[in-house]
Amino acid sequence: MNAKITTFLNSGLLEKYLLGETTVAETEMVETYISKYPEVENAYNELQNNLEIVAKSHAVEAPVSILNSILDELDDTPVVAMKPTRNYKSWYKYSIAASVAALLFAGTSYIFYNQNKKLNHENQVVVDEIFDLRNDIQMNNKRLDDLMQQFKQLNDPETYKYIMQGNNRAKNLKTVAYINPKDKTSMIDVVSLPQLPEEQCYQIWAELQDKMVSLGILNETDRQLRKIPYTENALGLNITIEPKGGNTTASLDNSVAEIDLQ
Repeated sequence: MNAKITTFLNSGLLEKYLLGETTVAETEMVETYISKYPEVENAYNELQNNLEIVAKSHAVEAPVSILNSILDELDDTPVVAMKPTRNYKSWYKYSIAASVAALLFAGTSYIFYNQNKKLNHENQVVVDEIFDLRNDIQMNNKRLDDLMQQFKQLNDPETYKYIMQGNNRAKNLKTVAYINPKDKTSMIDVVSLPQLPEEQCYQIWAELQDKMVSLGILNETDRQLRKIPYTENALGLNITIEPKGGNTTASLDNSVAEIDLQ
């Protein structure tokens, strides 16, 4: 690999391009390098694969939609004015008019009261929905931050990738461990786990010089990239079948997958 390509790969432009943060000129340069140099194309494909791994590990549910505030239209109630006959006395005519006016006022007041009550309820619903949406946005921002952090860890040159495949006891088992000795971080991507009886579980261990240290239980339904405890000077990783809830001592006779880290 010549110095020109090395300089380009170390510039961070590929990562910026993949995240849509490059300028027009930078975009043109990146696409030229990808089409011209196989080394750059391979590095770009590797970045895409790592981003896909991280993205699949975070299923983000869509946020609750804000409930549309619907205001009922008021139908204008026609008022039919009865024309009094000339035989009615003036005081009686005014009394009828006053009664009608009082009834109209009472009816209108009742309608406005109901409308105001309905609007207050709808406004409260909207406020509650906005509050829920704000919480969803905050949670999604945190998930995005976690996703970007994992993406950076996967692409760190100090991060080593180890594929663990099952033996005859669990032929379809496949997990991928990512370990960074410099940052002292460990992650595992549970790709596939054969189903176990309800009273059993998979447990992952770190092998030290004289003991096995539990790193947690692998759940069949928890197939996503997640952190596991980093173990200093670990010689290897081992996955065993244990009683439900996990064990304090590794059942090495029930080992289904192992790798060396040295």
